[in-house]
Parts: sequence; structure tokens; C-alpha cells
Amino acid sequence: MSDSIDAPVTLAGIARIAGVGRAAVSNWRRRHDSFPTPVGGTDTSPKFSLADVERWLHAHGKIKRIGLRERLWPHYEALGERAVMGAALAEAGRRLLAAEGADQVPEQSLLPEESAHVVDETVDAARHEGSRETFDFLLSRWVDAHVRQVSTTPPPLARLMADIALEVRSGGSGGGNARTTVLDPACGVGGLLLAAGEGMREWGAEANSTAPALLGTDLDPALAALAAARLGFARADGGGAGADIRAGDSLRADPHGAVRADIVLCNPPFNARDWGHEELATDPRWVYGLPPRTEPELAWIEHALARLVPDGVAVLLLPPAVASRRAGRRIRRALLRTGALRGVVALPAGAAQPHSVSLQLWILRMPASDGGAAPGERLFLLDAATSQGAARGAQSIDWPRLSGRVLDAVHAHSWSGARKTGARKKLPEGCVTVPVMDLLDEQTDLTPARHVPETAVEAQAKRHESWGRLDGLLDEVRGHSQSLAAIDLSASGDAASTVTVTVSDLDRAHALKLRQGQTLPGELLHADALPDGAVPVLSVPDLVQGAGPGGWLAGAEVEKGASTGSFTVAEPGDVVVAGVERAYRVWVQEDTPLVLGPQLYALRPDRELLDPWFLAGCLRAPANARQAGSHTSSSARIDVRNLRVLQLSLAEQRPYAAAFRELLALEESLRSVAAVGEDLVRGLGDGLAAGRLHRSRR
Repeated sequence: MSDSIDAPVTLAGIARIAGVGRAAVSNWRRRHDSFPTPVGGTDTSPKFSLADVERWLHAHGKIKRIGLRERLWPHYEALGERAVMGAALAEAGRRLLAAEGADQVPEQSLLPEESAHVVDETVDAARHEGSRETFDFLLSRWVDAHVRQVSTTPPPLARLMADIALEVRSGGSGGGNARTTVLDPACGVGGLLLAAGEGMREWGAEANSTAPALLGTDLDPALAALAAARLGFARADGGGAGADIRAGDSLRADPHGAVRADIVLCNPPFNARDWGHEELATDPRWVYGLPPRTEPELAWIEHALARLVPDGVAVLLLPPAVASRRAGRRIRRALLRTGALRGVVALPAGAAQPHSVSLQLWILRMPASDGGAAPGERLFLLDAATSQGAARGAQSIDWPRLSGRVLDAVHAHSWSGARKTGARKKLPEGCVTVPVMDLLDEQTDLTPARHVPETAVEAQAKRHESWGRLDGLLDEVRGHSQSLAAIDLSASGDAASTVTVTVSDLDRAHALKLRQGQTLPGELLHADALPDGAVPVLSVPDLVQGAGPGGWLAGAEVEKGASTGSFTVAEPGDVVVAGVERAYRVWVQEDTPLVLGPQLYALRPDRELLDPWFLAGCLRAPANARQAGSHTSSSARIDVRNLRVLQLSLAEQRPYAAAFRELLALEESLRSVAAVGEDLVRGLGDGLAAGRLHRSRR
């Protein structure tokens, strides 16, 4: 790979290259005078020459070999705009595929001149690292860097959606030896189509038949080009599925409008109000009714059904509100009456973006005739939302267990005989079939949790788990209390002789650095759960509500904001203070960086002068906060600069720091005891009211 082009790299980028945490890179910078000098950025977010960093890492034995793929990514970051980076990567993929005789990707003719060098570098590196490996690595980095703008379907969920469609499709009359067509009208980077191709091979659905056709459309040309390259690599590696990916607006002007698919898989954009409600008012696709302006997801459902062959199957990933919003009840009734909607599966929170809610899979089948739902037709409902507790992301979910449970339920429902009213296979727990006529009430609420009762076994398992947690927490409380009870406060000397200094004095003396949180731009702030590569954001309302960080920013945005001084980031080891009396908190930030909102402060102590836990312990004393408060209103503020700290040497601070940590641990344990106790009381109350009292005999 050529060394002719250098690129700036951040501390986080250096950490990725070296395979260490960001804190380790910061330590190298402090301990080694020879560490490269920044070539740009700011004091809080410096940037370094990639070439200088590589030489330093090699010279100091921090890394034996830097992968060519790792070197490539800073060059892509230097291109700046997301679309330019994506187009350059897609062009690199096209050239790599063309070199292998599998060119299926349109040429990116409008690339800026500076991107050509990066494309050349990528092609050069791929000769040593592997074409698909290089492309997949860079695509993953690109998606992570733009996680807010680019929504993807996690591979395990994509495969589950494909497997559901294949299971349902296998029970119908279609198929045979005809070529199967799979369509994704909002394909993004092609994850669902890739999963469909893999699923067909592994299920053996296409044995003795031609390879499936994979069709995709996306409004973003960069995403469409990346999807085409990604599927091209899959076919070159033996996937066997031909792909036709086009850029376009599926709802307004579908480039695949003349095609009828056997399977439609889709993760449509959520809450996209500008979907063409006015101009599409008379569109023939709206057989189930004109979707309201505020219900774009229903427009995608009707679009998917309009693109299916008779008995074709669609599986869509939708937000839970689609099942219950009042504006959509007319269309939900029509989907039930015609037999088009066959099932709804509630997934655990964290299955996909937005991670904070329990998304749903809607399973639909294009009716083979206009006869409507037969008498006795039943809707399949599965509530898997509470099967694994609250999740913080797709990595928190036991996907094999979840997928097995969903597929077992789909199979047990016996889709091939869904209109029959006779005996069926036993459905697994958490799954029910509800007569369609029972759902055609005023609300037509299809939320699985409203119809699937919690089983006695699940409730008992939760209570057993809660009792175990409570016993452990009580042991923790006893341990902390015994340690703190040994402290003799009466032997601490004359309080009048105690010397204290203010935070302002310490700031002026450079014993710490005080920074105040700032208002964050709403267009950059995301409110769902934290994905990989993002930085959590904390606000005072989050503290008032007793919750953790209520939002996050993309890592690239944080680095950019920190470099311009528009964001305040508390790093591990900083002391964070909430400067509002009703939400007054002080703690030492651990593990990960944290972006601070208004009225939050980050204090970075000089470790040779101040112990962070000693500093936090002094600041969080209630008496200290009372003295520094304004007391002018119910929302009185704390003047953080006036908070006082004991003036002690570093050696004298150590025992205080240990005691403060023990005190904080006791507080956390007591808070957890209260929360677990409340859950137990509610659970026991529900069980007793349901007549489940059975005392064990000893």
C-alpha cells in the first residue's frame, strides 16, 4: 500500500489501530515525550499524522504489524461527508468485483477527485487483505460512524425475518421449480437480501431450481450502490443469488414496479411523514384504504402486499405503535378481514434501532382470492418482548434461543392450514391465536402483550430471580455497613481547625480543570438506546427522573464537537457534578466518556494533587451543597465554584477516598434493595390475586 497519502487520525482512531482502549493511548501521550505532536484539532480532541503514529507504534513495540485495512479507514474519514465516503467505498467495491469478473455495480461517475486516491489505496490493500474482507471491514466502519443516519437490520434479526418468510412460504401453494423473487423496497446496505439468499441455500428451498432473484431499492444512491457491491461479493463467493439493486423512491416511483415478488422483506424508515400522502392519494395500491399522513408504516405494508404474487409472503419490521394507533385502525381491520395479516411478533427491546422499544414483526400473505378471511380465521400473536429482560442492544439478546422460539411458534401455527378450525399443534408459551372476529372491536389493538397472558411458570421464575437478587443485595448492605460502622467520627479533631478551599481556588491553582456542560443540537441527538461507537448524553431531566443517560451522539460527532469546544465530555476519572439543587449528584465517571448537558459540570483533577474519589466525596456532602446553593426558588442552583474541599495532602486523602467509596456503595445497594423489593411486592400481589397461593411443605 502506498505511503504517499497521509491522513489525520484521532486518539480513538489510534486506539483502534493499536487494538487498545482510548485511555491507554492517553497514557502513552502523557508518559512519552516522543509521542507524535498533534497536527490539528484542539486540546480536547487533537488529531495526529497517521504516518507519524505508525512509526511511533512500531518504534516503541506497541504493535508488530498494522493491518492495511486499519490504515485505510482514516483516509475515508478524511473525505468528510457521509455520501462521499459511501460512494468511494462503493466504487472500490465495483472495481474489486470487476477484477474478479463479477462486475454488477454501477460506476460512481460523480466522485470528487480526492476520492480517487482513496479508491486506489483500497484496491491496492485488497490484493493483500482480500477483496470481500476489506470491503466488509470498511462498510462496517462506515455504518458505525454514521449510525444515526444509516439504520441497518442486525444480521441475526435479518436472518430470522428471512426464515419466517421461508417457513410461511413453504406451507403455501406457490414455489415449485420456478425462480423465487425476493424484494426489499427499502434495502439500505442490503442486509435483508443477503440474509434471504443465505436462508434459501441453507433451507434447501431452491434445490433443483434456478437461483433466486434478489431485488432492492433505496432512496439514497450511496446505500443502493453499497448494497449492490455487498451482494455482488456474496455471489462471487458462491452465494448464487443474482441481485438487481436500484436507487429510487419505492413509494413515489418504484423502479421495480412491474415486478411481483414471492417474498418481500422490509425494515422501512420510521416516522417519515413526507412519504407522498397528497400525490399518492389515488394510487391503486391502497386496496385496504388510504394510509393517513401520520401512518407511513401502513403505506409500506400496503406497498409490500401490492408487490406480492398471490400467496406471496411479506415480513416487515415495524414500531409497536402501528399495532394500536387510532389513526390506523381502519386499515388494520381491513387487513384482518381480508386475511392479509397472519401474525404479529413482539421482539425484545434492543433487537434493532430504535433500541429502546419492543419492535414488532408483521407477517402478511397476499390472499390468493378476494374471498376475504374464512370463518374461524385466527391471528397468530407471539410476545417475546419480555423473554430476556431489558436489552441494551442486539448483542444483549440470545438470538439462537429467540429465533428458535419464534420459528417453533410459526411452524406450530400450521400456516398451510391456517383457515382450518380443527386440531392444531400445541403452541409454545407466550404464543396465542385469537379469532379475527374478536379483534374487530373499536380499537383493533394488535399488540401481542394485550392478548398473551404471562404464564405462571414465567412469573414464578421472575420471583425466584428477584428473591436471589434481594438476598445478595442484603449481604452487600451488611458488608458495607459493618465497614462504615468502624469509623469513629468523634476522633476526627476540632472541626474549627479544618482548612478547606473552594473549587474555584483549585481551578485557579491548576489542581483541577472545571468545564460546564452545554446545550446540544437537537438534530444530532438520538433518543434510543446506545449503539456501538456512540457516546451517551446525560441531562439534568435524566437525573430528576432517576434514569441513566437519555440519549446519545455518534462518536464522530462527539469528536468534532469536542474539537470545536461545542461539547463537554467527561472522561473516565473525571468528577461530574449536577449543579441543580433538586437533582444534586456528584460521582466519579468510570468506564466510558459521557457528554454533559446544561447545568452539569466536569472536574478533571490533577492526579498528583487530588484523588478523584476524595474530591467527589467532599463535593457530594449535603452540607456543602446547602452552603453553595442559591435558595432563590424551587429550582435553586448550586454554584459549583463555591463548593469546598478539605485541604489535605495526597497521602491524607487516601483513607477519606476509601471511606467515600464505601459510602457510595452502601447508597447504591440500598437503592437497589428498594427497587427489587417493590418488584417483589407487585409480583406477589398479582400472584395472590390470581389465586396462585400454594405454600411449600417443609
